[in-house]
Amino acid sequence: MTTPRRPFAIYAITRHGIDIARKLAAGLPGADLFVSAKLAHLAAPLTIKPFALPMGPLLSDTFTAYDGHIFIISVGAVVRMIAPLLQNKKVDPAIVCVDDAARFSICVLSGHVGRGNVFTERVASILGAASVVTTASDAIGTLTVDILGRDLGWTLDDMDRNVTRGCAAVVNAAPVLFVQETGEPHFWPVDRPLPDGVQYATSLDGVDPRAWEILLVATDRERARIDAAQWDNAVVYRPKSLVVGLGCDRDASPEMVERGVDALLAAHGLSSKSVKAIATIDKKADERAFLALSERRRWPLQIFTPEELDAVPGIENPSETVKRFVGARGVAEPAALLAAGAEKLLVPKQTYTEEGAGRSMTFAVARIPFSRRTPSETKKDANHE
Repeated sequence: MTTPRRPFAIYAITRHGIDIARKLAAGLPGADLFVSAKLAHLAAPLTIKPFALPMGPLLSDTFTAYDGHIFIISVGAVVRMIAPLLQNKKVDPAIVCVDDAARFSICVLSGHVGRGNVFTERVASILGAASVVTTASDAIGTLTVDILGRDLGWTLDDMDRNVTRGCAAVVNAAPVLFVQETGEPHFWPVDRPLPDGVQYATSLDGVDPRAWEILLVATDRERARIDAAQWDNAVVYRPKSLVVGLGCDRDASPEMVERGVDALLAAHGLSSKSVKAIATIDKKADERAFLALSERRRWPLQIFTPEELDAVPGIENPSETVKRFVGARGVAEPAALLAAGAEKLLVPKQTYTEEGAGRSMTFAVARIPFSRRTPSETKKDANHE
């Protein structure tokens, strides 16, 4: 099991550095402060972790233990120290350097994926320093392709496929089409037009991928349900747009239920990466299979009473037999609708079992009805040309 990273490590090796570290520690609750042992007496009454120079052995231990490292040390010295520890941008922590006069807060590493740019701005704000961020998309204020929608829970379908090409296209204001089939509209501020070169659509229907340098597509549909040429020229985002309603026989196998959810999502061309939550009736709140699925996939389990479920409109397979047993005309369908805030099912009730299992499960899916950006909120709407 991976140990969670701590938020920040602050390193100081000079008298001025300790004064700066003192301000940072006050502004970054939970940060650990590392101070050269020779100057440790100057840091009182702060709680510090003294270390002996050179810093190489210390950084070997701390490098992967923190989300962000803030060095009050020159950029050149820091680069030489961390170079042997670097892996890739998916896992490397953020590195921020501050000069000894606290004039500049400089992002050195992991500006986007590691949140280094955000940390740099935060450090600058605490110190009253100027922030130095060199990531092109942040510097010119355009879409950040590799982390777009991250604060909304969006993920990339594939962190490597087409992302670098997408970043270059957006930064260079090449023709880019953002296709939003689902997801929150404020992936970009709704009161600001989209950046130069970026047009907006709400459907892939009729989109010629050859007409665009890259497509940016927010969808919960799987590759099999998207035109191959469109997919090949796209960066695909996975907003958390789906709610899976579940029912099952008591003591159904957790493994069978998980396989069933995956199989039924795949059968309907839906990505499990877009599942926001699972939902069921209160009588199944302690069902082992649902609790295990919730924990393994980090999908919150939402629970509803029979009365709440029975009042939901839009059920496609109501059953009086089910009502006699649980008090509601259905479980999977109304639970999905209620948790998603939807009026219509995306996938009506399906039943799944496996040979020899002796138990079965029910499954339904509803899509969260997000509001859409209006044409006036975009620079140019490709659907309305």
